[in-house]
Amino acid sequence: MKGLSFAFLVLAGVSLVAPRAFSQNQPPYQEKDHLELGVYGEFYRFDQANIDLAGAGARLSVNVKPLIQLEAEMTYDFSQVFTEKFTSGGGITFANTGTRRIDGLFGPKFETNRGPVRLFFTTKGGATTFGFDPRPVTFGTFFSSVDNLRARDAIAEFYPGAGLEGFIGPVGLRLDVGDEMYFANNVYHNLRVTFGPTIRF
Repeated sequence: MKGLSFAFLVLAGVSLVAPRAFSQNQPPYQEKDHLELGVYGEFYRFDQANIDLAGAGARLSVNVKPLIQLEAEMTYDFSQVFTEKFTSGGGITFANTGTRRIDGLFGPKFETNRGPVRLFFTTKGGATTFGFDPRPVTFGTFFSSVDNLRARDAIAEFYPGAGLEGFIGPVGLRLDVGDEMYFANNVYHNLRVTFGPTIRF
């Protein structure tokens, strides 16, 4: 009986120590991260009006499977991007514009691996709204624009995209490129590029 008790204690000790030893040998990027929080700058090619918009946004991703996340994001475009041509070369200028765009997207993100560098694909649905506000861009004008969403027509949109993200520990950088389509008596295709930092929890 003493031999059986001793064997049980040895097995219990090994079962407690082995997973910890194994997890210490794993690189930190293979640990289970359940949340990602990021901010980004956005370039949006508003094809119907033939203008380029720039803005900022934030996103939250939650793991539902090891390589699948559900992601929600919101963007506020408030600047127009101009390309100026000079005799000595070209330059890019950002200027405040009365055209404003707010959109929200939600959908799955499919990652190809769990390493420090990850390719991913995403498909999201949501809604966008366009407006005109000549006031300067401040937190106050942003929140009043959000409050006025009910008074505006929200337009359905669909976003298929792909990207690349790289991590050093929990901190990373992410690049997305895709076609943000909206539906207003027709399908309008708009190039969308986002880039910014993200952090894993």
